[in-house]
Parts: sequence; C-alpha cells; structure tokens
Amino acid sequence: HNKDMPGTVEGRGIATLRQKWQKWAGDYREYQRSNPFSGSHVASSLEQCKGGEGYGRPKSGSKTEQRGKDAHRLVGSEIEELLYIIKRNGERGPDGNICVTFGWLFDAYVTISNKVVGLLLRARKHGLIRFDGEMLWQGRDAHVLITLVE
Repeated sequence: HNKDMPGTVEGRGIATLRQKWQKWAGDYREYQRSNPFSGSHVASSLEQCKGGEGYGRPKSGSKTEQRGKDAHRLVGSEIEELLYIIKRNGERGPDGNICVTFGWLFDAYVTISNKVVGLLLRARKHGLIRFDGEMLWQGRDAHVLITLVE
C-alpha cells in the first residue's frame, strides 16, 4: 500500500499541500515582478506616475498599509497629548495665544517621550503650533516660544 497514491487519504493531503505551495510560489513570483527592488521587476505601463493617486503608498489592504495607519493614529494621539500639556501649562502671550518656551517643554515632556522635537515639527506642519526657526535644539533654543494656534 503506497501512501503517496492519489486515491489515498495521504495522497490527497500531499496533493493539497503541493497546490498550496504552487499557489504561494506563483503569488510570490508575481509580487516580485511588481517590486522595483527585486531582480525580477518588470516595468509596466500601469505603474504609478510620480504625483499620481496612490504613488508612494503601500498596496491597499496590505499589512504595510495597516502599520502605516496605526503609526499615523499613534502620532496623532501623541501630538494631542503634547498640545494638552502646552495648553495646561502655558501662559497667554501678547497675541492672546497660549505659549511655553521650548526649554521648559523639552524638560517637562522628555520624561513622557523622547520624540518631542519630531512631534513639534509634525504639529507645526499641520498648523497646530508655531515657532521660529527650522529646527529646535536642546540648550541653544531653550528661549524659543512654542505657541498654540487657536
């Protein structure tokens, strides 16, 4: 009695396993053809053009897309927390908006997160705060005012 014969239970199991493997291998080959970093990449006229919808975005429904969405939510909540700390501890400036110095904020916030500068840059990009200069450096920019935009 041969276990690998197609008519036996074991034979059908092996055939199913073989089909699954072949499907996986075919899917992987197809993925590699669309991956510009693989040696199997085949350029397509359907590829995204720079600036087009979906350009620089992960494949819809992929784990990469989900990780990006999760990270975006996390950063959003961290920015909300940062803004709350500024609002709660800041003072009204001459323009009526709440502000704190970068030095104070850095010292207060660094115990919560070491990403304070990145969060400030992101919040400014979204128009939630304003401050002078391109970048903030601990020590050198301790006097720079961080102002909530209300």
